Amino acid sequence: MTVQNDVTQQGVILTEAAASKVGALLSQEGRDDLRLRVAVQPGGCSGLRYQLYFDERSFEGDIVADFGGVEVVTDKMSAPYLTGATIDFVDTIEKQGFTIDNPNATGSCACGDSFH
Repeated sequence: MTVQNDVTQQGVILTEAAASKVGALLSQEGRDDLRLRVAVQPGGCSGLRYQLYFDERSFEGDIVADFGGVEVVTDKMSAPYLTGATIDFVDTIEKQGFTIDNPNATGSCACGDSFH
């Protein structure tokens, strides 16, 4: 199930599992000024690489969406590459971590770190 609001129509979607994990990580940081920033940068073997990190900064054109109290920020340059992308958190025996399902990616590398 996905938690979302109208703002996410222009940005990323954070699943409940991902929002819960991000909330827990933010709680561990002990700061209330941090938000999850999702960006796309040149690099990787397929051309573009995802970046997820906590950030207190705000930039003109940022798209901000709230998922159950967790704010996700996407910069205006990355937004077109991330529109409709779903960020999930998986915690199984085989795999643990954040995953990104991006309908805008036409291909990805074997290691899963980059896309084009």
